[in-house]
Amino acid sequence: MARNSDTEFYQRPVRRLILGLMIFVLVAIVLLWRIDNPRAERIRSMLVDAVVPNVEWAMVPVTKLSRLVQDFEGYTRVYEQNQDLRRELQQMKAWREAALQLEQENARLLDLNKVRLSPELTFVTGVVLTDSGSPFRRSVLLNIGANDGIRDGWAAVDGLGVVGRIAGVGDNTARVILVTDPVSRIPVTIQPSGKQAILTGDTTAAPLIEFLERTTEVRPGDRVVTSGDGGVFPADLLVGQMAQGPDQRWRVQLSADAERLEFLRVLRARPVPALDMMGGLIAPVRPPIQGPQLPPDPEG
Repeated sequence: MARNSDTEFYQRPVRRLILGLMIFVLVAIVLLWRIDNPRAERIRSMLVDAVVPNVEWAMVPVTKLSRLVQDFEGYTRVYEQNQDLRRELQQMKAWREAALQLEQENARLLDLNKVRLSPELTFVTGVVLTDSGSPFRRSVLLNIGANDGIRDGWAAVDGLGVVGRIAGVGDNTARVILVTDPVSRIPVTIQPSGKQAILTGDTTAAPLIEFLERTTEVRPGDRVVTSGDGGVFPADLLVGQMAQGPDQRWRVQLSADAERLEFLRVLRARPVPALDMMGGLIAPVRPPIQGPQLPPDPEG
């Protein structure tokens, strides 16, 4: 216990002396660096030349740490640039999809412009808003209606052929019953044989041909057009081509793609004049021919 007390008795003054010397040296260095004097500048240069080369090993960790910080900052910048590029790539993908959709719409409109109609026919073009979505009903809704002059019964076509007819008109919308709907009945002509028939929808992509006489004169691939009977559909509008189904019944392979409708043209039909008098069917009645007038007989 006595030895420990003696050791502590001598260590305390030594520690105080060393601490005082360190404080003195630090204060002297600060004062030396603060003095603006040529002699002090020479002393500072001598100290730097003597001390700095010998403490390069102590600066290695500091240098490594600074480089690590710089590398981390560079990695952060690269990561942020990568995120920006990812966002730009997503935007470019969205723009690409929009461009493809516009290209498809443009192609559909060009197909509509290729349709050759009679000069007497005029039309109104509408955009397909939605379809019925029912397995028992085939119809679509257009964004045109009574305010655009649309009337019930008018024919609707796309860029390839007949699609259906108007069946229900609102102020700004109109419903089109497609030729594949079960209630659809269209008089058609089969070319080149000239046979008349009725195109009947049955919810399939290839409607049936009914009331066809002499089926032996019909061949697969024959052209099917509207006949114009009934005054609903104009004559000579393309419908499709003849084909035989698995049940050996005659069907029509439609030219129009009823599953992918985007734009439709509604054809304005001219009203059929009503015959309200017999004279519209036969020649006008002529007055009877009268012979020469004889003078009256005085004897009666």
